[in-house]
Amino acid sequence: MISQFFVLSQRGDNIVFRDYRGEVPKGSAEIFFRKVKFWEDGELQEAPPVFNVDGVNYFHVKVVGLLFVATTRVNISPSFVFELLQRIARVIKDYLGILNEDSLRKNFVLVYELLDEVIDFGYVQTTSTELLKSYIFNEPLVIDAARLSPLGPAAIFSQGTKRMPGIAVTKSVVATEPGGRRREEIFVDIIEKISITFSSSGYILTSEIDGTIQMKSYLTGNPEIRLALNEDLTIGGSQGPVSGYRSSSGSGAVILDDCNFHESVRLDSFDTNRTLSLIPPDGEFPVMNYRMTQAFKPPFRINALIEETGSLKAEVYLKVSAEFASSITANTVKVQMPLPKYTTRVSFELEPGANGQTTDFKEANKRLEWSLKKINGGSEHTLRAKLTFSQESHGNITKESGPVSMTFTIPMYNVSQLQVKYLQIGKKSGTHEPYRWVRYVTQANSYVARI
Repeated sequence: MISQFFVLSQRGDNIVFRDYRGEVPKGSAEIFFRKVKFWEDGELQEAPPVFNVDGVNYFHVKVVGLLFVATTRVNISPSFVFELLQRIARVIKDYLGILNEDSLRKNFVLVYELLDEVIDFGYVQTTSTELLKSYIFNEPLVIDAARLSPLGPAAIFSQGTKRMPGIAVTKSVVATEPGGRRREEIFVDIIEKISITFSSSGYILTSEIDGTIQMKSYLTGNPEIRLALNEDLTIGGSQGPVSGYRSSSGSGAVILDDCNFHESVRLDSFDTNRTLSLIPPDGEFPVMNYRMTQAFKPPFRINALIEETGSLKAEVYLKVSAEFASSITANTVKVQMPLPKYTTRVSFELEPGANGQTTDFKEANKRLEWSLKKINGGSEHTLRAKLTFSQESHGNITKESGPVSMTFTIPMYNVSQLQVKYLQIGKKSGTHEPYRWVRYVTQANSYVARI
């Protein structure tokens, strides 16, 4: 049971506010934002996702730069509230097509209509996009997708031999094409998030892939979908680690530790030919979630070294090597490294001809940041940083630095080699052939290298 729900912008502007029970003061949004902006509690640099102020529990998640917040005075499961906030954001995106401050303000009538159907007097009724269609009567005002940031979700899929249409991830489930006709199409995204820890000598200590197959359907008539995966797919890691790495061409068995499926998926043929059958509900939903801890070739190698060059000086050397095909490009790459707490100044030296690279020293938390707009497969990039200290180091400077962490996005690439072999749509008489879009993306979840 929740008392209030509201959405705040990065500036603290109240975009959406709904009070369901009247138990929490009306100024809760201002109290929350001031607490988050000026958080001071021990060693935490930013507010935790849940905290209590004057007997009110505040839960929040950040979605595309917006703060989705719920309040309550009762003791409720944080996991339940976080899941609810994520689902509300997903439902709003399904109906608006684009989730940002502009679309929320222009479609506030539709958003409030959705909130009143999702939650009644603080109790959740449904978060199903398909079920809500029976109760929602307002049409969304379409926002021009061209105004989105170039680093938005529509941009990371713009590479490859066949470009995605601009409306691929910015289309409402209820909006129609000019002329009142809906475009028949279906999108399948294989999204993998990698967690890797490298030792100081470059060996892989831990590695894991958390993957999901996301589907978003704009097909009328609810036809049956058949989605075929690798025939050599194995569920359960009972066979032990795979000797060596699989090649990027996809050879070698795909071994998943475990997986789960959406409630609409039928598994009648899965054991025999690895085919999933389903009638997709409206909106975006995960067809399958999976986890893999078998050996795989990491997309990047990180080499880091820090050594003293004087009584009050040291030098950091970083090298990032892209170990994927040259036809693939990684976007929005960022490398971060904590420095000794007595570091006062940092000067950077990039490699000759470095384009699209920026460096920064965050003095507040003593952190080095190196951003690369893109990295082509097979390339190497290096950075030297000269550190100046306010006092002499009295310990091991290596232990007071690091570890190095890295974030990135690689479109049209997946590490596990899990693939959609074909996507079959049940035939309907009198309609044209629907468009099918299958996309792959790999992202860093926890990509860490010890020094």
